[in-house]
Amino acid sequence: MDTLKNLLFVVILGFTLNSFTQAQDYKVVQDAFEKSYLYEYSGNYSKAIDGLKSVYSEESYEINLRLGWLTYMAGFFTESTAYYQKAIELKPLSVEAKFGYVYPASALGNWEQVKKQYNDILQIDAQNTIANYRLGSIYYGAEDYTTALKYFEKLVNLYPFDYDGLLMYAWTNLNLGKFREAEVLFNKVLMNQPNDESALQGLELIK
Repeated sequence: MDTLKNLLFVVILGFTLNSFTQAQDYKVVQDAFEKSYLYEYSGNYSKAIDGLKSVYSEESYEINLRLGWLTYMAGFFTESTAYYQKAIELKPLSVEAKFGYVYPASALGNWEQVKKQYNDILQIDAQNTIANYRLGSIYYGAEDYTTALKYFEKLVNLYPFDYDGLLMYAWTNLNLGKFREAEVLFNKVLMNQPNDESALQGLELIK
């Protein structure tokens, strides 16, 4: 009976010590995050990064995500993509990590990776308005108006009176020679933003 009590005591003690250690670990990490925000606000990205690296865990989604942002802000774009990629691997359904990855990838001019991240987001959330708009804008900039059209069309179906969506959808239709559709859309833009210069310019081109 005494042996059983002693065994139970050891188990409870071990559980208590483990919980105490975990609490201490959380506190250390929380303090590092807090300091990183303070350093970021003052523009001292190096110290913000160093503080988080001192508690770095490869298995921590949160630390990798935060380091992805801080290294991007510090101009370390390649390092930033590596942290964001790790965060994505840890949480494959994370939309925020994919949006984060886009920042350093854009800065590096890696547009194929940018498009991949947006497409991956749309695989998870087909109605994501930011991903639809940005993908449409990328294809529009590349003068691939047919591909751009489907993203802007989806955006306008979701938000029929959204200024940015309507304007880009109108210009895409115009560039595809769909003048009637473009005219209707430009006029809707003017309902949203009276005397909008871009919409008025588009209507002038249709005349």
